[in-house]
Amino acid sequence: MSPTRLLLPLSLALLAACASSPKQNLTVEKQSECPLRMSNGQNLILTLPSNPTTGYRWAIQDSAGGVLKALSPEVYSNPEDAGIVGSAGISTWRFQAFAPGTGRLRLTYSQPWAPEVTAVQSFDCAIAVN
Repeated sequence: MSPTRLLLPLSLALLAACASSPKQNLTVEKQSECPLRMSNGQNLILTLPSNPTTGYRWAIQDSAGGVLKALSPEVYSNPEDAGIVGSAGISTWRFQAFAPGTGRLRLTYSQPWAPEVTAVQSFDCAIAVN
């Protein structure tokens, strides 16, 4: 059998495997995108609007630790075209699904030195990992 004849079935099998596997990175920017269904090994990139110059910060209240593990700490970035000191930006966290099960990813947006004051925003997302 010629190598060319072997290549076609192998190529088709590879394409089928790629088409059926979930995206490696799942990006979430809004509460309305929840609940999430993830596959084991899939990465979650959470991006939320943030402005630490106001004293407000996102704090993780529940990290869905039974199904997600953190890949990095929070990273804050400003839009490059803002050009204004103190303008709002984006806070980004990266997680990876590591075990089947369910959990909740919960964050609150508040001033850390005023724990008695209710958070001005929250993010609460149910996570299910297959």
